[in-house]
Parts: sequence; C-alpha cells; structure tokens
Amino acid sequence: MRDPYEVLGVQRSASAATIKSAYRKLAKKHHPDNNNNDPKAAARFAEINTANEIVGDEDKRKQFDRGEIDADGKPRFQGFPGGGGAGGRAGPGGFEYSFRGGPGGGGGGGSFEDILNSMFGNAARAGSARAGRASPFEFDGGGVGVDLDLSVAMTVSLEESVRGGDKRVRLPTGRELNVKIPPGVTAGQQIRLKGQGDTAQGHPPGDLLITISIAPHPFFKIDGNDLRIDLPVTLYEAVLGGKVRVPTLGSAVELSIPKNTSSGRTFRLKGKGLSKAGVTGDLYVTTRIVLPDGNDAELEALMQTWRERNPYNPRSDLG
Repeated sequence: MRDPYEVLGVQRSASAATIKSAYRKLAKKHHPDNNNNDPKAAARFAEINTANEIVGDEDKRKQFDRGEIDADGKPRFQGFPGGGGAGGRAGPGGFEYSFRGGPGGGGGGGSFEDILNSMFGNAARAGSARAGRASPFEFDGGGVGVDLDLSVAMTVSLEESVRGGDKRVRLPTGRELNVKIPPGVTAGQQIRLKGQGDTAQGHPPGDLLITISIAPHPFFKIDGNDLRIDLPVTLYEAVLGGKVRVPTLGSAVELSIPKNTSSGRTFRLKGKGLSKAGVTGDLYVTTRIVLPDGNDAELEALMQTWRERNPYNPRSDLG
C-alpha cells in the first residue's frame, strides 16, 4: 500500500486532530454508499481506512515512523540482535544464525528455533504443516501482535431487536455480510463474528465486532424493560368511557377507558414490555385527549353552555 500519510494527504508532522479531520473528510467522500457508480470506490475507501489505522493510532504511528511496521501494519524485519555472538554462522542474505548444540555440544546465543520463531511465528509452523512434513523446530506463536479486529455500528428496529432477523452490514473494507440478529438484542450490545475481521499474512484473521443501536420507534419509547406509548383518545371516549385498541409489539389489545378519564392518565398492561435477562417488562399507556380537526360549532356551543353551568379550574394548585 502507499505511504499512509500520502493516502490521507497530510504531512508527517501533522497533529492527531489534523489526521482525524482528513480521514473523516476522505471517508465521507469515498464511501461506497456515496459512489454507487464507481467500482473503485470500495478499494479507495479500504485504503483510506488502512492508512488511518496506522497513523490514526498513536502507537502504530510511532512504530511506522521508526520503520518497525510497513504501510499495511505488518512488522518489518530488523535483523538479529548480537549478530557477532558466539556460534554465529553466515546464513542466507549474510545474516548470522546461532545454533544450539546437541547433547555434549557447545552453542552460544539464541537457538535457530528462537530465530525462526521471532521471524515467522506461527506462519513457519503452518507452512510446514501445509507442506506435509513436521517442522524440526518448536514455535510458541509469539512475535509482534497485530490487531486485525474490525468494528462497525448497526442500527436495528425495535421489532428486529425483539424478534431477531437478518440484516446486511458493510465493513470498512467495502465488503458486505449478512448478519443474523439474535432475538432480545439490546442497545450497546456487541455481536462478535469470529474470523470475519481483517487479514494479514502470517496471522489468523481478526474478528468483526458489531455494536447494536436501536432506531427510534414511531410511537413506542423504551424505558429499561418497559415500553411507553401515548394513546390518543376522543373527547367523548374520555367523558363516556369505552374500549380502545392499543398496539403492542405483538397483537393489539383492548384497553377499557373508564368514564371521566383525564388526559395524561396512565394505565399499565402487564407483561407487554421487553424481555431482558429473563425478566419481562410492562407497557405503560398514557391517554392524550385529541379534539377533532377544524371548528365544530355544535361542540363549541355545548362547551359554552357547560362552562356556564359547571365552571372549574384544574390549575388551582399551581398558584
């Protein structure tokens, strides 16, 4: 890959804030969703993300500036420490390798196994296994750690969070995946998909971490395990009472409104909320009296007569 500073269009001396600002502008400009007719947009977007993973991270940026990792975040070979130690023998490329002697034999410095392990880690063992032969060396899988995990955000509807379902997500690399949403997922919860993260030669693939958020619902509001809803009722339903249909996350139910129900009165429908950790919440229904649209001369005359005969002040407690 190109130099990450060049990809982001910033100087090597650029501040962290400058790098962050440049990344955001480029990511927005080259996001595949905004460039549906450009087949190269995904590749540019992936290159921008990779560059930001290097110079946008303080530790990785220092490693890159010191020449310890390359533009893809992969470790660069720095040579062997103490190359002139005892037991050194010239190997390929002019490097010196130190061997450990067998029984009764002398040897100095690190073993050839240690050297290969520091160079290749698990990759050498995997290569021997693929070749169908056992490696004469033992490896402990050590070496420089590479963070290959990817993190994305996903917004689901309230119904999807309750019932589960399938949803498609786009990764920072431009790749798309179908993700199964488990029933009962909550806001802030993470879904981990093993092996679906980034890749680098000589390392196992990282994981994909999906952080869930729940989109605002047209009429339900989430309150912990409970749900709340404002229920419009007519003036005559509030005065005379009656049965009113109330939506739930399942099928609608009928709620009995008693006579003389004021706007703002709250009723509880037990067990109609959300189920979390084995506990099911309730649905709280608050009535809101709604008058008909337009002017109704008959209603106005009725209210004038009623006001003259039955005056009252519901705000008397407010002083």
